[in-house]
Amino acid sequence: MKRILIPAGGAVLATGLLAAGLAGTAQANPDWASDTMVKDAPAAVEVAKWWQQKNGEASYFATAKPYAWEHKTAAKMDVGGKPSIDGKPGQAAPIGEEKKTAAKAKNINLPKTIGKVFFVTKDGEPSWCSATSIQGKYRNLVATAGHCVYDVAGNRTLMDKWVFVPGYYQGKTPWGIYVGKTAWVHYDLAVFEDFDRDYAFVTVYDGIQVGGGTAEKVSAADFAKWTGKKEAKPTEVSHEEYRKGRLNPATADDYFAEGKFSKPQLVGPDYPGAVVERVEVSQATYRNAPVGKGNGNKFGEPEVEHVTYAEGLKYLENQQKNPADFPGTVKLDDRTNVTITHYYVQAWIKPGTVKKFYKNDFYIFKDYVKNVGRLGDNVGGQGFAWNQKTQQNVFVFGYPAATHPDGNKVYTGVTPKWCYGKTSAKSVEIPAYKVEEQVALKCSMTPGADGSPWLIKYSNAKRLGYVNGVTSLFIDQDGNKRLDYSTSAYFDGEAAEIYQRAANSWSGTLKF
Repeated sequence: MKRILIPAGGAVLATGLLAAGLAGTAQANPDWASDTMVKDAPAAVEVAKWWQQKNGEASYFATAKPYAWEHKTAAKMDVGGKPSIDGKPGQAAPIGEEKKTAAKAKNINLPKTIGKVFFVTKDGEPSWCSATSIQGKYRNLVATAGHCVYDVAGNRTLMDKWVFVPGYYQGKTPWGIYVGKTAWVHYDLAVFEDFDRDYAFVTVYDGIQVGGGTAEKVSAADFAKWTGKKEAKPTEVSHEEYRKGRLNPATADDYFAEGKFSKPQLVGPDYPGAVVERVEVSQATYRNAPVGKGNGNKFGEPEVEHVTYAEGLKYLENQQKNPADFPGTVKLDDRTNVTITHYYVQAWIKPGTVKKFYKNDFYIFKDYVKNVGRLGDNVGGQGFAWNQKTQQNVFVFGYPAATHPDGNKVYTGVTPKWCYGKTSAKSVEIPAYKVEEQVALKCSMTPGADGSPWLIKYSNAKRLGYVNGVTSLFIDQDGNKRLDYSTSAYFDGEAAEIYQRAANSWSGTLKF
């Protein structure tokens, strides 16, 4: 078995969840590495809220792209030897085992455990891979590819803002957002970028559901200060209310008009269905208007409105910009006696020919944050298996999205896809990734499916099986610029040891 790790301490004993299963596994030097991703519950809540906030018109979830760095190489595989089995085969049962049923499903039932892991790369790009909920003592564990947790492309640091969203679909998080607490990987992957160990187990906090809350009506000033979700809704008002709103300096900008004023059809007062409207005009137009019943004739006596000094000044300002809407005369004798005189003429028209006036009502939405409970309680968890024979039938479930090397885009990444087949009898070698003993499966998925679980003994009725690998690399084996194989690290006793440590790790209680 290839060993390039540097020891991190003394010998490791198999205890806890997998003690019985690991009893026959050969224990070597410690091979695990772990890092804290998000230190506490308040920080976890902020991460969940960050993904849900708007970035322009879409959330960061919606703008994330499949993490496709390895697509640049798409190296071919060479046939290796037999994978190194370092002990007896073992397994941990799934969460949510159901009673056996005689029913035979005709279609493939997708596991409820699968979803996407979202994270931000060192370049600040929101990205995603595939993953699954997996059995753990505290029902808080996710399995995915190591390179979807650590940036191993020359940086070797944790991905930022790492979350798991089971059942993710177009911005919806049906079972909540599970923020990563601690990442557990093989030391050789974290330090030496050895893809023979390209797997990770991540403990997560309880699920967080972030909602938009209820709308709260606020002033324009409070609306401007609010940095969260907000919305201005126009409401139709009368011309009189529009005019008064425009006079108030505090609300002037909240009122607006739409459409051009339609000149009345001079149908005459005796035209069937005609109605008389009063149209405000300038003093000069009113003086020249005749008296009587007809279009353009005077409509009553001028009306004098007493306003504040500030409203008078605002009216004059609006008159300069839009004299048609503000044709009255303002009298500023002193600050305590300010008047606006309005003049009206008749317009016999058909209804519906006047300009519409609006004011903006302002609303803010205060987010709510809800704890939706443990991952395993909500979606269950796949089992885990190690030191298994090769050439077993496996189902692979993931979210492929990237194009093939020839530019052909087959998948969207919106909904999960699956592959099925037997794993390779022998291990494969891919020198570009220090791969000497991965296993392969004929599968045409593309990046975005990184971290997809390889499930043996999958029950279509129960939607449960045993994770015996996760998608690591994508290969164009026949050289036609179409990806035709996926690979996974072989899960041996070292993988089981790392899994066991993660499976017995508590992520604490999420309180806020």
